[in-house]
Amino acid sequence: QVQLVESGGGLVQAGGSLRLSCAASGTIFTINAMGWYRQAPGKQRELVAVMTRIGTTNYADSVRGRFIISRDNARNTMYLQMNSLKPGDTAVYYCDAWVSNGPRTSDTHYWGQGTQVTVSS
Repeated sequence: QVQLVESGGGLVQAGGSLRLSCAASGTIFTINAMGWYRQAPGKQRELVAVMTRIGTTNYADSVRGRFIISRDNARNTMYLQMNSLKPGDTAVYYCDAWVSNGPRTSDTHYWGQGTQVTVSS
């Protein structure tokens, strides 16, 4: 079993910055893709950014140029640096990970519990 724990959320004024962290623990052989998603009240969960183990990234158009995803593979930790925050970025932010528990085993998908980000105008 693998646990993902997000941290770093909070309340910030528009134009400010926050850095989210997602730490993975448990039975981990390899973490392949990791990503950040968000869900605002009354809306569906949406992709924010994803990163493969080798560093390939993809961002939602709404955050490209403002948010930066990064990973520390040695620490099984992923980050999301969020700059120039807008009220529209207010949501619960979730991390996810595709984890292999051993050699030649398929990946299992895990979600974190989420962290609230609130941007005031």
